[in-house]
Amino acid sequence: MYDLISIGNITIDLFFKGDSLTQKDDRFFLALGGKYSASYFHESLGGGGANVAVGCASFGLNCAVIGSIGENPFKNVIIQKLVKKGISCEFLRVEKNYINISAILLNEKGERTVVHYGTPHTDNITLNYLLPHSPKSKMIYMGNIRGITLNERKKSLCLFKKNSSLICIGLGISDCRNGFSYLKDILSCVDILILNTHEFSELVKKKYSNINFNENQAGLIHFDNQIVVLTDAEKGAYAYYKKKVYYQNAPTIKKIVDTTGAGDAFTSGFLSSYATDKNIQKALIRGSEYASSILSKIGAQ
Repeated sequence: MYDLISIGNITIDLFFKGDSLTQKDDRFFLALGGKYSASYFHESLGGGGANVAVGCASFGLNCAVIGSIGENPFKNVIIQKLVKKGISCEFLRVEKNYINISAILLNEKGERTVVHYGTPHTDNITLNYLLPHSPKSKMIYMGNIRGITLNERKKSLCLFKKNSSLICIGLGISDCRNGFSYLKDILSCVDILILNTHEFSELVKKKYSNINFNENQAGLIHFDNQIVVLTDAEKGAYAYYKKKVYYQNAPTIKKIVDTTGAGDAFTSGFLSSYATDKNIQKALIRGSEYASSILSKIGAQ
């Protein structure tokens, strides 16, 4: 049995940094027909599925990842990187003519512009291939998965719920904009929900500026016996459980090098700690500290 199985996207991230990548008005300003030389290049794994698995494994958890990779030159690179990090690849799905890749331009402040490409699925890719395997894990994390319907995501989570797994989920901004009534079915089988505060404001249809996060927000989505965790960048992180509010300030960072993967890092820190002793405050502390460590280097791991 695994300690954690992470379900989500797996990408190759290619980072470029250099003075020739000119900026104007908070944007990279690149001329049509121009040619630019980067003075720094970095390649790493990315995607929420890989990031959370790798982060939790770094804290000693026995982890596997569920996701799709392509039958292309990056396949062996991805597998080798996952294995090197101690991640089981037994549930990877290899798809023909599929690629998931990001080019990330960085400035000196760690701000980024991401150009992402993921092969459009021409068939209805689902998680049904998991059903015969019935993987066993103490904890399941499911991130925002592009191209998978809510119904298919719920079907997979219910499979794990039958195995008495603790279920944690993250949602993308597009899901949250549909509101709680749209998401209540999938949330009904979730034990821990992790969002950032702006995603939460979209979910509950309230302006971010009108929400007092120091008050218990779990009631807005009818979470009485489940944990809601909200991250608020440099303002810190909150958790709500059984009408109690937990808060952890964000550590001071001397210099932000890259913001890629900070949210996944927080999730990794939180889940790896909570899996050990079920202490929410300690989990907030580890999540905040690990996210800060990721901000201090290039790449999501």
